[in-house]
Amino acid sequence: MTSIIGVVLLFVMVFGGYMLAGGKFDIIVKALPFEMMMIGGAALAAFLSSNSMHDVKHTLGGIGKILKGARYHKQDYTEILSILYYLVRLAQTKGPMALEPHIEKPEESAAFQKFPKIAADRHAVMMICDYLRMVGMNADDPHQIEDVMGRELKKLREEELHPSHAIQNMADALPALGIVAAVLGVIKTMASISEPPAVLGKMIGGALVGTFLGVFLAYGIVGPMATRLRGVVEEESRYYEVIKAVIVAHLHGNAPQVAVETGRKLVPSSHMPTFQELEQALQELQIG
Repeated sequence: MTSIIGVVLLFVMVFGGYMLAGGKFDIIVKALPFEMMMIGGAALAAFLSSNSMHDVKHTLGGIGKILKGARYHKQDYTEILSILYYLVRLAQTKGPMALEPHIEKPEESAAFQKFPKIAADRHAVMMICDYLRMVGMNADDPHQIEDVMGRELKKLREEELHPSHAIQNMADALPALGIVAAVLGVIKTMASISEPPAVLGKMIGGALVGTFLGVFLAYGIVGPMATRLRGVVEEESRYYEVIKAVIVAHLHGNAPQVAVETGRKLVPSSHMPTFQELEQALQELQIG
């Protein structure tokens, strides 16, 4: 929502100020379709030539994140801490073998079925199951598993950040592409140098629309989109850091309550449940 408000405010301030200063829109309106075709088309072509089809689809999917924001909220963090508490408590009280029904077939697990959103999150389920499975395989060195989890999270984060890098590269190219369009407009103007000054003025004004459009799109729309997407990815990555923290704390021999509290402290402040809220959620946890 804030992204949409920002874009609307951008147009109102820029074009409203131009209009109040006495600017005329006829030159901009006449030149805009052709300049947009050259600048936007060139930017899109550069984007396609510098990314694989998988990256293109990934970037298009990232646009939804810009509008919706991070998908994890307070209730989501409470739920992930709750299911982790159940699993590490089960492993501590009944041994790692008691986890097998949950981690070998998570789609049939009563624990995962109680939290449908977690069950639908492939990365979260794989991370929980894979590393708890390693514990059952006697790979219980907390430092080793912490290192492996850290590298996997770094890989996932870099993959999720690629769309923001691709969009930022497009933003970086737009001012130069605007200059290209403006130069072409100047070439067109020079070919009509014999025309009256009034005609030449309009042609030069149309050429400058290209420079304006490239800078406007780069710093007013596309660049902020890349920054917003990067922020969303960074925030969402904390969700997996919470999973890592709880499992590693469990491997260090901490009690389930302590392991979960370690994870709670990594939740973004705006979404972090209080100690009392989490304790109540754990007390109400009923898994058959």
